[in-house]
Amino acid sequence: MSEHAPSILLGAGTQPATIQTRMINRHGLIAGATGTGKTVTLQVLAEQFARLGTPVFVADIKGDLSGIAASGKPHPKISARAEKMGLEPMHFQANPVIFWDVHGEKGHPFRLTISEIGPVVLARLLGLNELQEDVLNMAFQIADDQGLLLLDFKDFEALLRHLDEAGDEYQSQYGRISSASLGAIMRAVTGFKREGAEHLFGEPAIALDDLLIESDTGAGMIHVLAADRLYRESPKVYAALLLWLLSELFEQMPEVGDLDAPKFVLFFDEAHLLFDDAPKPLIDKIEQVVRLVRSKGVGVYFVTQNPLDLPETVLGQLGNRVQHALRAFTPRDQKAVRAAAQTFRSNEAVDVETVITQLGVGEALVSCLDAKGMPTPVEQVLMRPPMSRIGPLTDEERAAIMQRSRYRGRFDTPVDRDSAFEMLKKRTEEKHQQIQLSAQNAQDEKNAQSTARTSRRQTPMEAFISSTVRAIGSQIGRQLIRSLLGSLKR
Repeated sequence: MSEHAPSILLGAGTQPATIQTRMINRHGLIAGATGTGKTVTLQVLAEQFARLGTPVFVADIKGDLSGIAASGKPHPKISARAEKMGLEPMHFQANPVIFWDVHGEKGHPFRLTISEIGPVVLARLLGLNELQEDVLNMAFQIADDQGLLLLDFKDFEALLRHLDEAGDEYQSQYGRISSASLGAIMRAVTGFKREGAEHLFGEPAIALDDLLIESDTGAGMIHVLAADRLYRESPKVYAALLLWLLSELFEQMPEVGDLDAPKFVLFFDEAHLLFDDAPKPLIDKIEQVVRLVRSKGVGVYFVTQNPLDLPETVLGQLGNRVQHALRAFTPRDQKAVRAAAQTFRSNEAVDVETVITQLGVGEALVSCLDAKGMPTPVEQVLMRPPMSRIGPLTDEERAAIMQRSRYRGRFDTPVDRDSAFEMLKKRTEEKHQQIQLSAQNAQDEKNAQSTARTSRRQTPMEAFISSTVRAIGSQIGRQLIRSLLGSLKR
């Protein structure tokens, strides 16, 4: 591999700071305190990756990343920084963007189905314990075997009610289904719905192929998830959405090794949400996915305030690092500074532990993998300005982009086709009809038997006639016997 492999410029200090394009899929970290420039760094990376033809997915947590869809404008500070890096004249330009929004307010509705998100992620969303997760896995297996489509929350709730009422029918094949665990899952679903989670589930559902697209000019499409409301109201839903995307990339993308440019890049802003209170098996699974997904041509970039927000096993997988300023006010802050300093390849010219607390806005400590896959010595860098706008779009600008979107009308109208809710409702109605029919048949048979018994009884007139005939017959018989006996006697 050549030392002069293609690269993208991040910024410059004593020398340019670059990421080799073949190393983008070795993942990365953007860290720093609030207000130090992480969002702009994310914007710079996203647009540079897109220019390589790589589709990018990024969440707009604060609502100020939408400007990536508009061209930047000259500004004295931007011009001064660009000139210092040899970027003048600065070529401002917009990027191809598709906006998404779970609530459907600032982008196309981003929907998944319950089946697609699966029991592991759903258990994490609902905060289930190990026993409850086992019951949830059993419920999904029964749904699959019974041909019950789990598309939205009402399907899932219908399945839970069905298992609560008819769980004994499945016990011999699947084992005992705990009513207590089912009840706990139902309560968790109710609480989850109060957070607005039902907006995430339904159809038309997005597929991975909908994200792996290029623009008309050959640039990678940048998918921006409007997540300010989602992050504020339903942080677990936000984390689950990106965890689903990471899982889909791992399961569906083919092995390709190290390419000249990655097939897809996922930015995970507020990455601590993925690991907060996560059980160790889930953390181990995430670490495994992050480690293996790079061979599928996928880069994952975690954005967080503190490097300690990430488990060491995950942090160790991140080869490209941009560290903005950290504040050392508390013992935990001081520990984070020391931990961040120790993760960089040392540079005698940079006292990382001191510099990291003194960086200005837009400055960062940068270390990336070189063409041989080795970390470069840490450099204090002034980050390059983006070519797109710094700051949000207006509502009118966003609406205009939505009007031109290739997905206009495709995801905007919800579809509610027959699934588990309708299928189980139909089964219940058929069962009730069968019970009613059986009851009616039993009643008809009882009535028939009663009619038969009644038909063997005589009416009063029939009884009178029968009695009279018997009386007459008896009188004639007695007279006949007497006459016979009398004649014998004589």
